Amino acid sequence: MLQKKRILFIANEMSPYLELTEFAEIVNKLAIKSNESGFEVRCIMPRFGVVNERRHRLHEVVRLSGINVAVDNDDFPLQIKVASLPNARLQVYFLDNEDLFKRKFIFHDEQEKWFEDNGLRTVFYCKGALETVKKFGWPPDVIHCSGWMTGLIPLYLKTVYKKEPVFAHSKCIFTIGQNTFKEKLGNDFLKLANIHANIKEKDLEPYKEANNTGLFRGGATYADAITFGAEKVDKKLVDEFGKIRGKKVLSFNAESDLSDYLQLYTDLSK
Repeated sequence: MLQKKRILFIANEMSPYLELTEFAEIVNKLAIKSNESGFEVRCIMPRFGVVNERRHRLHEVVRLSGINVAVDNDDFPLQIKVASLPNARLQVYFLDNEDLFKRKFIFHDEQEKWFEDNGLRTVFYCKGALETVKKFGWPPDVIHCSGWMTGLIPLYLKTVYKKEPVFAHSKCIFTIGQNTFKEKLGNDFLKLANIHANIKEKDLEPYKEANNTGLFRGGATYADAITFGAEKVDKKLVDEFGKIRGKKVLSFNAESDLSDYLQLYTDLSK
């Protein structure tokens, strides 16, 4: 019997747990539709403090405990929780850390002040997601990253995790969405993002703006395929990535039944 192709969704947001943009609902639908179409599906997202553990029945995965994520000479314990997606037989894994994700706000505090450690939280999440997959021992054929906070994952797959057996055959899709913040991720963002000697200074060049557009640009630069997940996307990114030689690109289509995504998953997993 042929083994099912595996799709891993790594996202900032996903319905019904967290909805920051319209793409949260699309991630939900894509995961369910992929699952129903014969793919084996898992999802990863951050366990922000606003995600209600009781309502969504999250519980800790003890067998995945004990992972520490090192960022800039600091070690951060990674706690992994899981829930079953309502109306679907698939698992959503939530990455948590007491210092970085427990607060009851997402990217801004109650005074709408940008959290100074959002850059650190981004690096922790991207590295933590890939370390979690290593711990699973579950090699994904396709990794679909959506949301600016996943923007470093395509780079890490092409550099730091390139020789990891679990990612040996993984292809990466990155979705460019609408810009949702105007702030910068800090002057030290590139330093924090440089998690391994395999990453050269020039590799981080696409991220140099250290802002929303920069994270999207970096993710799209290193992904094997690109999709546009919103009607209103930074025009610079549409010009840069709307048609790019050697990569499959899906334009935004509000009327799509998502079969174009399923075809993309199938094509990439061959």
